[in-house]
Amino acid sequence: MHGKLSSEVTVNVPASEAWDLYGALKLADVVIPEFFPKIDVLKGDGEVGTVLKLFFNPGALFYAFEETIVTIDDKKMIKETDASKGGYLDMGFNLYRIRYDVIPKTRNSCITRVTVEYDLKEGWIHNTSHVSLLPFMGFLRAGSAYLLANTKSKTSD
Repeated sequence: MHGKLSSEVTVNVPASEAWDLYGALKLADVVIPEFFPKIDVLKGDGEVGTVLKLFFNPGALFYAFEETIVTIDDKKMIKETDASKGGYLDMGFNLYRIRYDVIPKTRNSCITRVTVEYDLKEGWIHNTSHVSLLPFMGFLRAGSAYLLANTKSKTSD
């Protein structure tokens, strides 16, 4: 079973500043305190092929899983990560991909969008209930708050 969920937030900062956050590992620094007790960089420094191990708070669906950055497109402002070990893959997912898009809206505003794309093995369909945008919307809100507090351009349209 294949599926996709998506949501977005408008942020009053230039797209280039939002991309500086979402297109790099900097987002992990912004979301760690609120969402993860720890994120380890197992390989790489933020480029395609970088492997991260995300540790979750007690009571989460699983303790940890690894994700690999599979796409970074600075021109289109798209970043994709795939679950690569443990977590969702242990729950019957063939694919669990997170995509971040930064879409210019005006000179000093943009849309940040997160999309969860997944594919489940036959017989594991019941695990679709574990696919949720809620944590990723939290990432977008935390990223938006960070950008608004730390924006380089304080001008309006």
